[in-house]
Amino acid sequence: METVKNELIVMLNKALEMEHAARIQYLAHAELIKGIEAEPIIARLKEIASDEAKHEDKFRDLIGNYLFGEPSMGMAKTHTAKETIEILEVNLTGEKESIDFYKIIYKKVIENKEKLPYIFETLEHEIRHVIIGEQQHIAELSVLLGK
Repeated sequence: METVKNELIVMLNKALEMEHAARIQYLAHAELIKGIEAEPIIARLKEIASDEAKHEDKFRDLIGNYLFGEPSMGMAKTHTAKETIEILEVNLTGEKESIDFYKIIYKKVIENKEKLPYIFETLEHEIRHVIIGEQQHIAELSVLLGK
């Protein structure tokens, strides 16, 4: 059981670092948006950054209070972009990569249900909730891109 918990701590810390980077990236990119159509895009990027902060909080909570691990203070790699379309594309790609990784974590939780008897439902619910949030970000960015 401890091995599964340790593996989940490592994976969730990577997820935490990804969310931290995403939040910083969205906020930095919001400052680069210019032009007559800028305001709604800036607002959307800042709103998504706020969502990413909530995801960070969820991952910290799972790591510290459910798995009794130490939450990372690190940050994953960020990606620069200058023009609005490039900014939206870079962040859309990041959301998809996050979902792909979070689904791996989710699968590990599901496959180890019996080894996580008093925390399974919370882990399953919270990780699924973050995946749903990221799927909403994909929808929002896709609308902005006209895809």
